[in-house]
Formats: sequence, C-alpha cells, structure tokens
Amino acid sequence: MLPNTQASSLRRTTAWLLILAPVLFMAVFTLLGFRFEYPDILRRPAGYVLEQFRAGGAGLIALWYGMLLSALAFVALPVLVHQQLAHAHHRGLRLATTFGILAGLVQAMGFARWVFVVPTLAEQYTDPTASEITRAAIQVVFVSFNQYAGVGLGEHLGYLFTALWTGLIAAILHPQWRWLGGSGMALAAGIAAGLLEPSGVSWAGPVNAISYSLWALWLMAFGILLLRSSDAKPQGSSAIQP
Repeated sequence: MLPNTQASSLRRTTAWLLILAPVLFMAVFTLLGFRFEYPDILRRPAGYVLEQFRAGGAGLIALWYGMLLSALAFVALPVLVHQQLAHAHHRGLRLATTFGILAGLVQAMGFARWVFVVPTLAEQYTDPTASEITRAAIQVVFVSFNQYAGVGLGEHLGYLFTALWTGLIAAILHPQWRWLGGSGMALAAGIAAGLLEPSGVSWAGPVNAISYSLWALWLMAFGILLLRSSDAKPQGSSAIQP
C-alpha cells in the first residue's frame, strides 16, 4: 500500500497520461494529414512517398518523432493503469498489462522507421546524382521495410495487442463503470477488425480507423473519471474505487 500522497500523485499521473497521450497522438496525426497526406500517402508509389518526405524537411521528421513519443507513452500507460486496478485481483490484469506494453513497443518500432530509416532513404532517392538502378533499389528497400515495420509490426501486431489490452481492461472496468467497460469492449472489437484488412475485407479499414479515433476519446474519458474519482477516494490505497 502506498502512502496517501504517493497514491494520490500516482492516480493523477495515470489520469493525465490517459488524457494527454491521445491528445498528442491526435494532434500529430492531424498535422501529418495536412503536411504529408498521411495515411493516404501510404497507398501511393514508393518514389512519390520518398519525394514528399524529403520535401517535408526537418519539420516532418519532428512530427514523426511526436508519433514515436505518443507510442512510447503507451508503454508506460498499461503499467500505471495496472496499479490503479490492482485491487480487483482480476486474473486477466497481468496479461492485459503485458499486451499493453507490447502494443506500445511494436507501434513505437513502426513509427521509428520514419525518424531513423526513411530520412536516409529519401535523401539518397532524391539525390540528383543517383542512377535509376540506385533509385529502384531504394524503392525496394523502402517497400520491404514498410511492409515489415509498418504493416507487420506497427499495424497488424499493434492492432492485435491494443485490442487485447483494451478488451481486457474494459472487462475489468465493467462492474464499476458499465458504460466505459461496454464501450471499451466494442472499441476493442473495432480495432481488431483492422487485422482483416490485408485479407481484402473492404469494411475492415474504415471500422478500424473510426474505432481508433473513438478509442482515443475512450482513454480520455477514463482519465477524466479517474481524476474525478480520486477526490472521493478512500485514503491509503492507489486503486480505483469509484
């Protein structure tokens, strides 16, 4: 059991991270849409993507670094949420925390390519002295790495682990906050729908995108409820007691 001041500080830290992490993600995601045509640009030819990335300069790399930070914040978030739900002694809590940490890690690995790999590829591709053979080779590297780090790690495994964490946490929250638990389980299913997109399921992509947007609001609602509940919380414990 944590001292009262430490427990209160931990609750507020968890609540504010639940609120601010999705705000950072949505803000950077929106700016990337304006500056880099993201995510639609991922469906364009590799050469076009690399040229647009190079044209974006340092500011575009900074935006991708913001996306990387938002994913890294989610590595810490499941650990903090675990502390707040520890009183429930739910069998799935440890598993949920593991899935949550993995979700943050694989998405961070996916976003990191735009900060550490793509800038070099874009610079080499747009070099006026580069031959057509060199440019063709760079395109192959970009597409291959994009499939591995982007589609495989960041998207497929990211969707899977995020959906599992959200669904398990929602199930734990459901007895206390039914609307939060019920909506969380529905959003987990919507996020998991993204796993079907590579198989050609037409509705999977839009459902996944909408679910992720609502999921960000769900995290913020969780954080606000945690802040509100902390005022009426019995002293001497760090767990949620709405």
